[in-house]
Amino acid sequence: MHELSVAMSLVQIAEAAARKAGASQVTVVYLRVGALSAVVPDALRFSFDIVADGTILAGARLEIEELPVRVFCEYCVAEADLPNPQIFCCPTCQRPTGRMVQGRELDLVSLEVS
Repeated sequence: MHELSVAMSLVQIAEAAARKAGASQVTVVYLRVGALSAVVPDALRFSFDIVADGTILAGARLEIEELPVRVFCEYCVAEADLPNPQIFCCPTCQRPTGRMVQGRELDLVSLEVS
């Protein structure tokens, strides 16, 4: 379960940012996770709670925005979300496309602190 190491890094980064901002407690951590990031959101939440214990993130809520795989179709000249991220074909014209514009993210977006 690599989510434990992801959670460790997330806590380190968030704690450093919160301390730099002069915060004494982090209450919410906002994260964006792409469908192809190889991170299981529920496993990350579980790991986050364990790793955050004893830090200024203890008790913080982890809010995860799950992002679908979005591709750009050269034929339609438009972006579209893939209904099945394992089939890289435009859902409109059904032609293959390999130009992914979203789906691999693992971004710490913001923190709520006190």
